[in-house]
Amino acid sequence: MIIKQSYTHCGLIYRVLLFSANSRKNLHYYRFLNSIPYIMSDEITNYFNVAVDLVKNAGNLISEFRSGCKVFEVKSSDIDLVTEIDKKVEETLIGGLSKSFPSHKFIGEESVASGDKCILSDDPTWIIDPVDGTLNFIHGYPCSCISVGLAINKKVVAGIIYNPVLNQLFTAIEGKGAFLNSTPIHVSQVKELRNALISFEAGTSRDEERQKLVLENFKLITTKGQGVRCLGSAALNMAMVAMGGSDAYFEFGIHAWDIAAGDIIIREAGGVCIDPAGEPLDLLSRRVLCASTPELAQELAKSLKQFYPERD
Repeated sequence: MIIKQSYTHCGLIYRVLLFSANSRKNLHYYRFLNSIPYIMSDEITNYFNVAVDLVKNAGNLISEFRSGCKVFEVKSSDIDLVTEIDKKVEETLIGGLSKSFPSHKFIGEESVASGDKCILSDDPTWIIDPVDGTLNFIHGYPCSCISVGLAINKKVVAGIIYNPVLNQLFTAIEGKGAFLNSTPIHVSQVKELRNALISFEAGTSRDEERQKLVLENFKLITTKGQGVRCLGSAALNMAMVAMGGSDAYFEFGIHAWDIAAGDIIIREAGGVCIDPAGEPLDLLSRRVLCASTPELAQELAKSLKQFYPERD
């Protein structure tokens, strides 16, 4: 006979299978057959609720600059920028989450830019983009957001995308659906590229090889798709797919913090997130393709010119 038990350590609940004393000819011992950390649904909900409150509060830092932010620094190129608000939002979120959940790990855009390693382990890990769409934010274009995903065992189980300027709060918890301001959302049912509105971005790289590929794929979707839209934010492009506003989105060169929240929100809205070559999504690959249906995702994957940036 096998006895199922559980115990808690460092905020994680461990599922344990134990042999009973009679299972090995009266040898009186207990042994771990399996000990895999997992988080119960109500624990994830608790993590999520704390994060939502922090995200809403941090959103006030962004909404104060509705007309734009003229002070910024250049990162990898003249179109890859950062402001003090990016840094303050990330510090606010990591500080608040660390206080509530000391054992949790973090992958933050600005922390990585400052030298932290981008490591995704099995531990609960918050993947944070403090201002996705920084160029929009600088110009006062109202499409920038805070994007926060929670990964456990390397899988995203909760996500928050918040555009405080337009008061759009996209959320999802695994198994509980996706929402916009507490109203359920769902992807479209478009299955063919010829009927699809595609979200698309040129990205923040001046690399000539990548720019050439971007233009080739842009030509592809403008000739084979029904239309193209660019919001200037990976997270908001994914949110549009989740709510059925657009039917697919792909990009090469993005990072885990750009797509983590969008991944779970799209999946909970009934859509799919995969690698642009048609394989399972790898959060650290810097490649993503999401769509309303598997059929549309695979048609796009077979059509796109592929690019493989250096991994996170």
